[in-house]
Amino acid sequence: MTELHLPKDTLIVTATGEEAKLYRQDGAHLKMEEHWTPQNLADEGPSGKSPPERTGQESMEATFSKQVAERLYGLAHTGKFENLILAADPESLGEIRPLLHKEVTDKILLEMNKTLINASLPDIEKSIVAARK
Repeated sequence: MTELHLPKDTLIVTATGEEAKLYRQDGAHLKMEEHWTPQNLADEGPSGKSPPERTGQESMEATFSKQVAERLYGLAHTGKFENLILAADPESLGEIRPLLHKEVTDKILLEMNKTLINASLPDIEKSIVAARK
């Protein structure tokens, strides 16, 4: 059995360009709290200029990365978490990271360049424990 030993109120986010799952520690284990999917992609666009070679799919994923960063800021700003663990596939993490507000980055305990969106809770817990060693 994996013991996380995370600070109280740690938010764990696993993300890709297509979805994000939010977890909290519930006792010794993680519990899923929210599931985010892209919203209003046609009405929003990615931050900054889009390279001309970017596909429609890549543009949608970049827009969702922006939405994730904005939602994390909203949660941080309203005191919904004090500590953050962010795990995303390399491309999504590269899209999200520069968009995060300082109020969010100041709360990051751990960043994991790893795709965990479809991992089981025990596998997510093991990955966090291994990365924190």
